[in-house]
Amino acid sequence: MRFGINTFLFTFPFTNQSVAFFPLFKQWGFDSVEIAIDDPDVLDIPLIRSELDKNELVCGSICGVFGPDRDLRGTAEEQQNSLKYIQKVIRQMKILGCNTFAGPMYSSVGRANAETPENYALQWKLVRSHLKSLATIAENSGVILAIEPLNRFETDFINTVDQAITMAKEVGSDSLKIHLDSFHMNIEEKNQHDAILRVGHYLGHFHACGSDRGTPGGDSIDWQSIKKALRTINYKGDVVIESFTQDVKAIARAAAIWRNIEPSNKDIAIKGISFLRNTFV
Repeated sequence: MRFGINTFLFTFPFTNQSVAFFPLFKQWGFDSVEIAIDDPDVLDIPLIRSELDKNELVCGSICGVFGPDRDLRGTAEEQQNSLKYIQKVIRQMKILGCNTFAGPMYSSVGRANAETPENYALQWKLVRSHLKSLATIAENSGVILAIEPLNRFETDFINTVDQAITMAKEVGSDSLKIHLDSFHMNIEEKNQHDAILRVGHYLGHFHACGSDRGTPGGDSIDWQSIKKALRTINYKGDVVIESFTQDVKAIARAAAIWRNIEPSNKDIAIKGISFLRNTFV
């Protein structure tokens, strides 16, 4: 099991200059970096890979960025934007040595309209079709796609592990997995331990975040039960800190961070990695 840090905590959008954070991530004790790629066209991927190697880090995962113009259940243009974006990032992942594309790739984040059952069913079929095509591309590229259930305030499409499992079963590809996040699960699941067990072999990625979006460990989540569940299903993927502060304004607005939850992003990173290593190792 590797422990990683999501770049959302320190910068957005991620640019070629953002590699300046890599030495700090290594110094603080992280094994991997989860890069949140917004615009793949502006990135020098060989440079980023070189800087990761130089700092003895790996790109453990890519965190997809799905704004209003990228939506697999949206307009024809939004669907195509999302498909092209995901495929472009998949091509870049080979150079980065990364095998996991994670996030709510089924829809734009923030779209929560309480669709009618009829519209929801049509959107489900549409997304399923797109994910089947993308899963084939992922399989041929040797990577996995991990769809992330989000809480009810960020999407009306996939909120729970059971919904994600249903989608994964219907797509029917070993390259389509599920990405769980302790923050979203804390809102939507009755019991995080039991939810992880239900996901089982479908679990492809895990985000560790405090119940208030702060530091994992300094919160009300039952981390010991999460550890037991991950061990029971023999999860060996990355555990990544995805927390937020007001320092990165665009992300703070998107995640509704209106106050200082923690002293600093550095504080989250250092205390968070210490807690994860002490808890999960």
